[in-house]
Amino acid sequence: MKLENNISDNKFADVPLRIKTWMFIILAFALGISHPIAMKIFVSWIGFQVFFEFLRMFKIQRYKVVVSVILAIVQFLLLYLFNFENYLLYAMSFALAVVLFFLSIKVSAKQMTGISIGLVIALFIFPHLALVRETVFGVKALIFLVVITEVNDVFQYLMGKFFGKHKITPKISPNKTWEGFVGGVLLTMLLSTILGYFLLPSHILINIILGLILGISGFFGDVLMSFLKRKTNIKDTGNLLPGHGGLLDRMDSLIFNAPIFFWILPLLLNN
Repeated sequence: MKLENNISDNKFADVPLRIKTWMFIILAFALGISHPIAMKIFVSWIGFQVFFEFLRMFKIQRYKVVVSVILAIVQFLLLYLFNFENYLLYAMSFALAVVLFFLSIKVSAKQMTGISIGLVIALFIFPHLALVRETVFGVKALIFLVVITEVNDVFQYLMGKFFGKHKITPKISPNKTWEGFVGGVLLTMLLSTILGYFLLPSHILINIILGLILGISGFFGDVLMSFLKRKTNIKDTGNLLPGHGGLLDRMDSLIFNAPIFFWILPLLLNN
């Protein structure tokens, strides 16, 4: 019995550290969304950290910091100076320049794959957070998106810890279970219903649908990063967030959720 209690305690040994880190995450998020310019700075910093972690993950040491800093500066200027369509055009041109630069220093095909994925996520995925902030639904919609996504991650983590027995992707992410996934999504649908009532001009069915979609797509973002980490033989993408790992480890569920939410929200709310 004592051994079973010790095992149970060990399952939750990292929870206090995770909670402390969450306090800093919430503070950074609150500051980041406080003003449109602060949001652009925040997204540019995310771009820097995400690309830096991708270079680290794929073991690209040369020019890792320099190129990541340049990416952040360019991203901020593009977000500040241009609308979304022009941002995409210039960001694609910059991404091509980065790819050509790394080709010139003869990185491997596997490393170039990592660079390309990192550029897509840093330059084209996470800027959707700023786009959500700029919609007519504004800060409330952004808070809804991030809270639902991150709490869904917590729900799936806790439900898996308590009830998880049947693994979903044992070769990619051994800790993912069907119990954690289903229980997490159901709780996320409930939270989405409640939170949507206060933050979105939508009715209960739309909120339930949003919770279902974000719960499922958030899971696949998590699995994608787990797959990439497995392919590169690393446990965490970084050590920025104690108890969580790198920024990508914490934001992986937003990889699909951010663009999906931005594009489907107006459609759902217009029906």
